[in-house]
Amino acid sequence: MKSLIFLYAPNVHTGGGFVLLRALLAAWPVGMPLRTFLDARACGTLVLPALASAIWVRPAVSDRLAAEWRLRAAAGPGDTVLCFHGLPPLFRSAGRVVVFQQNRHLFGHIQMSRFAPRTALRLALERFVSRAFRHNVAEYIVQTPTMARALSAWLPDKPTIRVLPFAEPAPYQAAAIPIWDFVYVSDGEAHKNHSNLLKAWELLSSQDIRPRLALTLGPRDKGLAEQVDSLRRSTGAEVHNLGHLSHEEVLALYAVSRALIFPSLSESFGLPLVEARQMGLPILASEFDYVRDVCEPAQSFDPMSPVSIARAVRRFLDRPEPVVTLGSPGTLWAALGVAPERT
Repeated sequence: MKSLIFLYAPNVHTGGGFVLLRALLAAWPVGMPLRTFLDARACGTLVLPALASAIWVRPAVSDRLAAEWRLRAAAGPGDTVLCFHGLPPLFRSAGRVVVFQQNRHLFGHIQMSRFAPRTALRLALERFVSRAFRHNVAEYIVQTPTMARALSAWLPDKPTIRVLPFAEPAPYQAAAIPIWDFVYVSDGEAHKNHSNLLKAWELLSSQDIRPRLALTLGPRDKGLAEQVDSLRRSTGAEVHNLGHLSHEEVLALYAVSRALIFPSLSESFGLPLVEARQMGLPILASEFDYVRDVCEPAQSFDPMSPVSIARAVRRFLDRPEPVVTLGSPGTLWAALGVAPERT
């Protein structure tokens, strides 16, 4: 019997993971069968290959456990199971299990206190599953050397890890006359670091510099969106939230933007960085390893410092902040009122 491929991707229905999943399905070879377990919330938006069968898994504990058991029963010796949701299977499979690991938060890089209680609880459970069921995995696939190092350091043994980055080509080209000076495509999770970005824009506004910044905060980020509106009203800073956008709308937004700014504190891949690079869009980003894994930023900054972010923006706009003027040692004495003796 011919070997089968199982694509297991419950809970992948939004964000960069969904974009990559869609690209992966589109690239499936014509004429080959594919067995998939997919998130029911993506049922109306994913296009399956011709010979693909799908089991749509609802986001409930009972449904997820049932899907895990069905996966164990379906995959046999010689088959390959690709766990695209980033977690090992709960039940040992007769097939070869490969985990596509794209969740940097599993490795403890960001403190749990920075997340909402519900998110922190989910991450704690996922971290437990990742370690406790590590023996069910034959190989991990990540997209950057930084992720490979982090995963290798976090797991108790020395797992087999391959770095295989991929992304679908961005079909847009940058517009001749941009509408936005900067764009930050991201939700409002704590590690995305909107707080320091907004502080940087407040600082720029106090210096009478008001570049137009577009954000993409969704309904779950209502509090942060209100901060954006408040900042614009109180300081005149040109920060605007466009709301949640589809991937096609995001690509179109890149095309009418002058640059991507990316102050995130942690990423497994950083898909906006890759897409901006594909479109030839200049990038201003955190000076972190994950950034330079996938692009060469036009400017980099310390993401924990609003001053550093603001200075990077000023440099990009060709309005650098002047450095201090050095005086002589006597300058200090003069400032204290000490006059040189006359001879």
